[in-house]
Amino acid sequence: MTLSQIDHLALRCASLQATTDWYVSTLGFEHVYPGHGGGVPVFLRLGSTFLTLFPEKENQPSAKNGQAWHLALRAATYADFQSAQDELRSKGIACQFRDHDISHSIYFSDPDGFLLEITTYDLPKEPR
Repeated sequence: MTLSQIDHLALRCASLQATTDWYVSTLGFEHVYPGHGGGVPVFLRLGSTFLTLFPEKENQPSAKNGQAWHLALRAATYADFQSAQDELRSKGIACQFRDHDISHSIYFSDPDGFLLEITTYDLPKEPR
C-alpha cells in the first residue's frame, strides 16, 4: 500500500459558518469547493492539508463537537487507491466505498473503532 500524506481531518462543529470563518480569518485556511454537495462538508485548505467541517449530529454521541471525527489519508494515484483496497480486504478489513464526485474514498475502522478514510482525487476516466 502506498499513501502519500494525510489528506484531511474531519471535525464536527456547532456552526459551520462560525467555524469556517474562524479557520479562515485566524489561521489563514482557504475555503475551497464552496457549495459542493450543498455546502456540506465545508472544505478548508492550508497548503496540501484539508480540514472538512460537518454539522453536529444529535443522534451520534461519538461525534462530539470540537473532536476529531475521522482521519483521511491520501492515495496519490487511482492505482494506489485500488491497491489499498485490495490490501485491506486481504487482511479481512471491510471497507465502504463512496464516490464524492471530486474524489473517491473508502472508509474503515482501526482496532479501537476510530474511523479512517483513504481518498484519491486521481479519478479514473471511466465511471466506476
